[in-house]
Amino acid sequence: MLYILNPFFKASGDEIILNIKNFNSTGTLFGDGKRNKIKLFDLNETTVNIKSFKIPHLVNKISYKYFRKSKARRSYEYAMTLLEKGIGTPQPIAYYENYDWLGLKESYYASEHLVTELTFRELVTISNYPEHETILRQFSRFCFDMHQKGIEFLDHSPGNTLIKKKTDGQYQFFLVDLNRMSFHSQMTFEQRMKNFNRLTPQKEMIEVMSNEYSKWYTKKTETEIFEKMWHETNQFQEKFARKKRIKKALKFWKK
Repeated sequence: MLYILNPFFKASGDEIILNIKNFNSTGTLFGDGKRNKIKLFDLNETTVNIKSFKIPHLVNKISYKYFRKSKARRSYEYAMTLLEKGIGTPQPIAYYENYDWLGLKESYYASEHLVTELTFRELVTISNYPEHETILRQFSRFCFDMHQKGIEFLDHSPGNTLIKKKTDGQYQFFLVDLNRMSFHSQMTFEQRMKNFNRLTPQKEMIEVMSNEYSKWYTKKTETEIFEKMWHETNQFQEKFARKKRIKKALKFWKK
């Protein structure tokens, strides 16, 4: 068993580990829990979000024990790195790994639970969301700042950015589901543009984001930024659609 606790939460360490050990029988389920299960726990005046990762298959059980960091550990360490670099993410609290003789069994990541007004997904699905373009432009600047700091968020999908409005009318952005990230001394133009490809299939949103990004990234023209961002988006959408067709065909033949 391996348990790492954020020193800031040292006084509550016993309660946090108790919640993890009693995860299956306590806490309030958050989300559908189809893949990884998330539960919420009260901790003094803080709500703790504990994510239980799916038990890995045989190869990964061994890999996570000897060769790779677990998803829980990566989530914790990447959150620490993001905060050090000034990028928003819920406060990391702890991670816990339990092993048997073969490899990793259960793993958990605990963080502060943030209640926010929306995720990026609402901007995709609700075209008339209040201050839609304002949020989109501030989000594009947030992405530019993230890229300037060498952060490539590999799970940069619509549900993985929480958005909160501040009292001054500005918006804050918080990354979640952090176990797939890469860190670079510098990000190439191609890496930057590809990092937008999972966010939205809507051309109008890409036009706004590329326009705003071009104000800060001056190595390329606005046209070049739009064309590359839109190309990467289309490539992803085609690949995604192809995967869905294959899955549908496999399900048909299984019947």
